[in-house]
Amino acid sequence: MASLAWLLFVLPAAGALVLFVAGRAANKWGHWLGVLTVVASFALGLAIFLETVGLPAEERTREISLFDWIAVAGLHVDFGLRLDPLSLTFVLLITGVGSLIHIYSTGYMGHDPGRRRFFAQLNLFVAAMLVLVLGNNFVMLYLGWEGVGLASYLLIGFYQDRPSAATAAKKAFLMNRVGDVGLAIAIFLLWTNLGTVQYTEVFENIGTLDAGVLIAITVLLLLGACGKSGQFPLQAWLPDAMEGPTPVSALIHAATMVTAGVYLIARTHPIYDLTTTGRLVVALVGVVTLLIGAIIGCAYDDIKKVLAYSTVSQIGYMFLAVGLGPAGYALGIFHLLTHGFFKAGLFLGAGSVMHAMNDDVDMRRYGGLARYMPITFITFGLGYLALIGFPFLSGYFSKDAIIEAAFAEPGWQGWAFGGAATLAAGLTAFYMTRLVLMTFFGEKRWEKLKSADGRDYHPHESPISMTAPMIVLALGSIGAGFLLSNGHVLIDWLAPSLGELEEHAAGGALPHEIVPWIVVGFSALGVLIALLVVGGRPTPVERPEPVSLPVRAARRDLYANAINEALIARPGVWLSRALVYVDNRGVDGVVNGTAAMLGGSSGRLRRLQTGFVRSYALSMLGGTVLVVAALLAVRFA
Repeated sequence: MASLAWLLFVLPAAGALVLFVAGRAANKWGHWLGVLTVVASFALGLAIFLETVGLPAEERTREISLFDWIAVAGLHVDFGLRLDPLSLTFVLLITGVGSLIHIYSTGYMGHDPGRRRFFAQLNLFVAAMLVLVLGNNFVMLYLGWEGVGLASYLLIGFYQDRPSAATAAKKAFLMNRVGDVGLAIAIFLLWTNLGTVQYTEVFENIGTLDAGVLIAITVLLLLGACGKSGQFPLQAWLPDAMEGPTPVSALIHAATMVTAGVYLIARTHPIYDLTTTGRLVVALVGVVTLLIGAIIGCAYDDIKKVLAYSTVSQIGYMFLAVGLGPAGYALGIFHLLTHGFFKAGLFLGAGSVMHAMNDDVDMRRYGGLARYMPITFITFGLGYLALIGFPFLSGYFSKDAIIEAAFAEPGWQGWAFGGAATLAAGLTAFYMTRLVLMTFFGEKRWEKLKSADGRDYHPHESPISMTAPMIVLALGSIGAGFLLSNGHVLIDWLAPSLGELEEHAAGGALPHEIVPWIVVGFSALGVLIALLVVGGRPTPVERPEPVSLPVRAARRDLYANAINEALIARPGVWLSRALVYVDNRGVDGVVNGTAAMLGGSSGRLRRLQTGFVRSYALSMLGGTVLVVAALLAVRFA
């Protein structure tokens, strides 16, 4: 089956091409073609996975060269695939969750006039993501990287008549370009110093580089990862990306695109293994981001933005894990997989609530929906419990493992990393409990309100095409963590790609035996505070004003947009204006001035050509007099 691996990305790419080219002729059946291509890709990926599982560990990494792609002077790049446990894990995640979201979208987008275009863009995204994870060299990774950026731009700005959607798409595109520049420069450095961009050759020779070059490469790779994964300082685009349809949020911002940065760090782990400084920077970025996301998530009333900042925070846990090096690479992928189940389920649940509430996203206008949407409530509730780390659900196994590894770090790092991750776990429990209480419990605030378009609210359960994927993801939220951790199944599977997982070393901040109790205690405290603050009092439909400074700062995204505006956007505008001025008055001034001087001079000289013989004779006489005067001056000097 491995020889057919190229079909993994060709199938969804072909589906996208057909849907784009066919136009309105495909409106009636185009969405089913989109579903079929991704499901077929999942079936093929599953077959290759099962084939690979049956091989000895040393034979589970295979490379397939499809054709010579670039051959210029000393640069040779294959269009080839790397089939190993890491890439196949991502293939199953992308196509499996992608298939569920495609099926869900047939119901969610059922009455949208742009449904065919939506499925074409979804297929394009899946194809690009598969190229990203399957490529066997950095140039193919970059090809998929940019394809994912293009597809996400199209999907975020899907509602083209909304200025907010257009602004969010442009913001995501530009902030991702910042990270992409870092990734591109890192690839240039690898090529310049090693003469190759193939993974195998790079990893074999990376030890020959100087420490300074290694640190530069790791930091630049991290910059690219931060852009795609919404990590500090490039996290501001991710919450705004909720302007796209809810299935986009589930696919791009829960299970696939935002995990591309984690994949990049894990894939290049042989480089990070050689520099503790590079790994420390990754871990610090993860810690800062997981706290930022958890703090801001406590203050929003928009159900999708709360989940968006939850994603920011959870990806921060993954970055912290891979920043721990061999003690955390596999744990980061573990949390990535469990997060794909429960966060995709939460986003689809939020879409189900919006579907029933006239597309309203304000939780203050919800309340008491558990009775009217029982399937949505149960599936969403299971995702919520998995996210906050309820014992023996998926998040409990993966997130707690990361916190244990963080506390096992020696010195100040153990206390700082483990303490921040534990605090964020408590905040996660608070804001997610707040979300569930405001949405599914309490007073039915919607009974006395009308939606923005003047319609009454009539909450109801979603159709089977939407609830069936939610049920499947809820089952993953329950059992994926146990199944993947039982007997170190996932860790042993990933070992050929990521190396063996290092056991907890002595001398950490806290014994790993007591860490789960502390984390569960902080989560329980967060739930209790939410019950007292939100569940113990009526929820006002309008936001109370004024609010405290911390709440105001959180509602303004901890001033991330203001900081980016002040430090990057506004100076960039000023620099552009200055360069335009220099170009107009300086460069163009010199060129235009020289042309004007020559034109004016030639015009004045042309006036001497009168056409009268007497004028020419006088000029000749004058010239003769000047020559004679000059000769006499030289003679008698």
